[in-house]
Amino acid sequence: MAERKKNVPILIAEIAQKKKIPLKFLENILLQLKKDGLLESKKGKGGGYFYKVDPKKITLAHVMRLVEGPIALLPCVSLNFYQKCKDCDEKKCGLNRVMKQVRDNTLLILENRTIYDLTAKK
Repeated sequence: MAERKKNVPILIAEIAQKKKIPLKFLENILLQLKKDGLLESKKGKGGGYFYKVDPKKITLAHVMRLVEGPIALLPCVSLNFYQKCKDCDEKKCGLNRVMKQVRDNTLLILENRTIYDLTAKK
């Protein structure tokens, strides 16, 4: 979608076919992005989905959180979905320290890349 001209709708079936993504799976993702205000849709002839927000302004971190939830591999290191592990002292846990580094480095990349960065036009 980011490769198309601004506000030119594309059908879900066309995206699914070109990118070899199961239709229902793609439909759920696009609905989440629309619900969050990143996409808009148009019904009828010439309809489909299109970006409401410029793809250059949509970070991969934002999309990942919408679609997948936490970016952190463990709930005890998540910034937005934190959950304390049972029977664990996070201050003494070596795994916790390593997973925080993994989270921080992953976020460094995902927060500085956008949907547009995934296109061949870049």
